Amino acid sequence: MKADAGDDELATAAARGDQRALETLLRRHASMIHAVCRRVLTNADDALDAAQNAMVAIARHIDTFDRRARFSTWCYRIATNAALDEARRRSRRPAPVEIVPEPRTDAVDVDETVADRIDVDAALARLSPDQRAAVALRDLLGLDYAEIAAVLEIPPGTVRSRIARGRAALAELIGGGEAGAGGNPAPDSEHPTSRAP
Repeated sequence: MKADAGDDELATAAARGDQRALETLLRRHASMIHAVCRRVLTNADDALDAAQNAMVAIARHIDTFDRRARFSTWCYRIATNAALDEARRRSRRPAPVEIVPEPRTDAVDVDETVADRIDVDAALARLSPDQRAAVALRDLLGLDYAEIAAVLEIPPGTVRSRIARGRAALAELIGGGEAGAGGNPAPDSEHPTSRAP
């Protein structure tokens, strides 16, 4: 099996037991699976656990991929479910005490991009896992509403609501307020993957 084969071809081969095809698929989608988990779960260790669980689930259930959606959409559904499961498990555990080091006075100015990323991550952490999942799938992965509905297994109207509420909360938490009415960014018509269902 060639490494440049399409996802469907690789998934078919992997379902028949081709280990190389499975490894190629997992390698191809690993970073985005982790990115989904990292955005849904704001703790890096929990995100790694969820991403690993998602990869194991993909490997175990590759034979159930039925091609009703793109392979990547199927993977993101598994990753999102693994992240939401991890969030539920985490909510039942006592919260660890985080030790924050004192800022160094001799430190060089922090790069603005890094500071912005920290602000966004901190704001995302305050959203519900359901809102984080919807916002991450839309704004991080660029999935359209129909694809997000398929990943989360919810109606498209619920997807729109979660994204709107999540974006509004993020705008308020970050203090931008420039995102437009209701905290939404520029209209989705600027996003090429946006298609009203």
